[in-house]
Amino acid sequence: MGTKEKELEDVLLKEEITKEHEIVLFNDDVNTFDHVIETLINVCEHTPEQAEQCSLIVHYNGKCTVKTGEYAVLKPKCSKLLQAGLSAEIV
Repeated sequence: MGTKEKELEDVLLKEEITKEHEIVLFNDDVNTFDHVIETLINVCEHTPEQAEQCSLIVHYNGKCTVKTGEYAVLKPKCSKLLQAGLSAEIV
């Protein structure tokens, strides 16, 4: 096995080991679209367009992944979403 193949194998192995978690936002009958959009912009650093699209997906599909990454990074963000009255969990 050549050096390039070994490096590629190492990179692929590292990608498999690093499992990304997701914050899933769930639909509810309480929060307004404006509140959800504003919260996604502030907490998840979405653009207004991203936040609006996520809010529509949540509304019509019941849930939507709003952020992916390492658990340690997502945990405080998910907590802020919950504190804002949204329904979310890390999977």
